[in-house]
Amino acid sequence: MDVLHEILFPAVNAVFLGEAGCGKSEIAMELALRLAALGDKPVHFFDLDMTKPLFRSRDAGHLLEGAGVQVHFEQQFMDAPTLAGGIRRLLKDNNSYTVLDLGGDDIGARSVGGFAPLLNRGETAVYYVINPYRPWSMDAAHIRGGVARILGVSHVRPEKLRFVGNPNLGPHTEAADVQAGAALLQKAVGPLAPVRFFCAKEELCGTLPQDVPALPLRLRLTHEWEDAAAPTA
Repeated sequence: MDVLHEILFPAVNAVFLGEAGCGKSEIAMELALRLAALGDKPVHFFDLDMTKPLFRSRDAGHLLEGAGVQVHFEQQFMDAPTLAGGIRRLLKDNNSYTVLDLGGDDIGARSVGGFAPLLNRGETAVYYVINPYRPWSMDAAHIRGGVARILGVSHVRPEKLRFVGNPNLGPHTEAADVQAGAALLQKAVGPLAPVRFFCAKEELCGTLPQDVPALPLRLRLTHEWEDAAAPTA
C-alpha cells in the first residue's frame, strides 16, 4: 500500500505539532507535495509558525506552489499572533486536503486551540513529530512533558495524537544515526503509544525499522551556508 494511505487516509486534513526543531515543516511539506501529486483534490498548506524566523515552510512556498499546492500564511511584525484566514472553512471541506504546519512548542500550538472541535474529528489526522536527538525529547519523561504542554493549549484529545519519528542530526545525518535514533525513540515512546511512521532522507530510509511505514524526505529548508558546503558530484 502507498505510504500516503498508510499514514493519512481516510483523513483529509493533517496537523503537525511538536517541539521546536523536530522537523515538522519538512514533513508537512513532503506530505503536501505527495497529496498534490495525486491530483484528485486541491491541496491547501498553512504555515502557522509564529515562533521563529528560521526554517519556515513559507520560505519554500515557491516549490509548493509550483507543484500546485495553495500556500497560506500571514505576514507578521516580529512575533505578532496573526493567522491566515480560511482555516476553519477548509478543515470542514472534505473536497480538499488541508495541511497545517504549526510553530514549535506550546506557543505555536496555542494558535489552533480555537479549532479543536475540527482537529478532533475523524477527518483530521494530528501528528506529533519527535526527533530523539533534541535535548527536550531524549526520553519518555521529556516527551510526555512536551505532549502535555501542547495538548493543554491546543485542546487536541490525547487519543488523536499520532507519533512520528524523525531521527536526525541535520543535513549530514548518516545511516547509523538514523538507526540509533529510531531505536531510542521506539523505546522512549513505547509506554505512551506506537510510532505511526518514521521519516528520513530518501537515501537513508532503508535503515529505518521495516515494520513501520517510512516517509522519504528531500530536505528543502536549509541554511545558505549549508547548501554551499554540501559536496558536489
